Amino acid sequence: MTAAHQHQRQNDQHDPRDQRGQNDQPAMPREVLDAPDMSRALTRIAHEILERTHGGADVLLLGIPTRGVGLARRLAERMSAVENRVVPVGSLDITMYRDDLRIRPPRPLARTEVPGHGVGGMLVVLVDDVLFSGRTVRAALDALGELGRPRAVQLAVLIDRGHRELPIKADYVGKNLPTSVREQVTVLIEELDGRDAVLLGAASSSGPASSSGPASSSGQGGDAR
Repeated sequence: MTAAHQHQRQNDQHDPRDQRGQNDQPAMPREVLDAPDMSRALTRIAHEILERTHGGADVLLLGIPTRGVGLARRLAERMSAVENRVVPVGSLDITMYRDDLRIRPPRPLARTEVPGHGVGGMLVVLVDDVLFSGRTVRAALDALGELGRPRAVQLAVLIDRGHRELPIKADYVGKNLPTSVREQVTVLIEELDGRDAVLLGAASSSGPASSSGPASSSGQGGDAR
């Protein structure tokens, strides 16, 4: 056997193993929204809320922890700047109203903060980062019902990725993002993650198919169900 044949045989033996090793590496998530994209989406949602609520005089924004709270505050800032008045904003913890408490690890309670005189008679806009199955929103509606009786409830989300399991539809959407159930949507916000971005990648074998950044393992934020 010539030296060239020996070299080719060695390559034939090593290449399959090398290829398998490369295929085992998970693909890096790709950025589907950057910071300017997110800013424009939130600005558009803020204007849509004001338009549909005729100036938002009785609007109360409640963010679903974790990242929904930061997004709600940004919407409130944009709406306040347009209307030249303070738009109330708070947070709504849904931990004890989730339907997966028995199958997921224990998670810390987040804070519920309702400004002003509560939710009674208000048009409450729930704000979350990702809408997926709809179960997180159902839990939010249950939690909201314990606080009072709003005049109406609407839903604003940064990302709607489809795959609904419940008849829930967002009133305001930053971006409709077609996805596979085997993919993971990760929302990053400056306040918690150091930058604004929305990433799309393969779901981990042990994690949910949708998340809202590194803190999503606690079950707070992101409609991972």
